Amino acid sequence: MSLAISPSRASDYQQCPLMYRLKAIDKLPVPKTEAQVKGTLVHAVLEEMFAWPREERTFPAAVKRLRPAWARMREEDAGCAEPVADEMQLLIDARELLRGYFHLESPLGFDAHAQEMRVEAVLPNGVPVRGFIDRVDVAPTGEVRVVDYKTGKMPKPQYSMTAKSQLRFYGLVYWRLTGVIPAQLKLMYLKAMDSMILFPSREELEYFERDLGDLWAKIVADGAAGSFRPTTSKLCGWCTFQDLCPAFGGTPPPYPGWPGSAADGSTVRFNGS
Repeated sequence: MSLAISPSRASDYQQCPLMYRLKAIDKLPVPKTEAQVKGTLVHAVLEEMFAWPREERTFPAAVKRLRPAWARMREEDAGCAEPVADEMQLLIDARELLRGYFHLESPLGFDAHAQEMRVEAVLPNGVPVRGFIDRVDVAPTGEVRVVDYKTGKMPKPQYSMTAKSQLRFYGLVYWRLTGVIPAQLKLMYLKAMDSMILFPSREELEYFERDLGDLWAKIVADGAAGSFRPTTSKLCGWCTFQDLCPAFGGTPPPYPGWPGSAADGSTVRFNGS
């Protein structure tokens, strides 16, 4: 698969270019965490729920689907259970996250227009992008809301830029794919029972598009030179690549080279790209 920017890959590069390289270019595996498994489980139940008739979308009904969804996850990927220390605690925590969802909104009064919507495109400035939008809602009057579920902690205001960038990323890509600027971008923090909401303007999304262009240019320059340098921070303690990092006495594997064209024939392109 050719390279493209997603919210997670953009965050990786901004945190540490070498980490970006090892994940996106070398494609070294990153072990799943219990938090990621828990998030996948809750996302799966919420996605299933919106396929039910409205009157059946209740908290007890959603909780009853946790065990079957977990069993399905293990059938599809037996390795997903490896980071789970206590299966019962996993289900209890997932139940509380579902409780947080129902505290934030009632799914009885609306239907999802799309779920787990795969978006892939080349922006007008030539930046290849891809990702998945958890949910898209369309009001009877036509306004669009882009929704993303978060099962981790809600960041403090001074550390919220990454979350806001993710919202703007999906708002931008949805606009470029459909021609419609979402009226609302919403991150639902299920554990905190709180939400982050943005009301994007065209100018805001165009400004963010220019920022993505600058970021992609840096990535491409590093890719051509093979010069993805490490950046140290307090987050290094959680990095799985410390043994390969020069900042910690390690040696990265030989650089495999830039994968080539950033987009293939199946990627959506726009006029001017």
